[in-house]
Amino acid sequence: MKGFRDFLMRGNLVELAVAVIIGTAFAAVVKAFTGMIMDIIGKFGGVPDFSSTSIYGISVGVFITALLSFILTAAVVYWLVVLPYNRISERLKAMQDQPEAAPAVTSEDLLTEIRDLLRQQAAGNPVPGQVPDHR
Repeated sequence: MKGFRDFLMRGNLVELAVAVIIGTAFAAVVKAFTGMIMDIIGKFGGVPDFSSTSIYGISVGVFITALLSFILTAAVVYWLVVLPYNRISERLKAMQDQPEAAPAVTSEDLLTEIRDLLRQQAAGNPVPGQVPDHR
């Protein structure tokens, strides 16, 4: 029983469940939008449903309706999901590609460096960056 519970609580399964739920909700939005666009197309064509359309006695209306629905669904998914996702991915990649800034020097680091330089100077050792005094 513990193994089954661990399987259910694994991250991938939970993420998949969330994706299915959100995908189902999004499908309803896309279907409603497609229906709205089909009604607009129907206003211009005079018939909101092309299922009764035939060419030379061949019923092509169902195919035309399905094709328009597919094209509209693909357009909605592209504009509302793919395009924003690609833009966000590019921004995140650009942020990750930027070189990391040098670590900030703290006051403690500066004081430690000054102390070490003063010790070197007091011991008579040349301090880096200092011109030796030859008097």
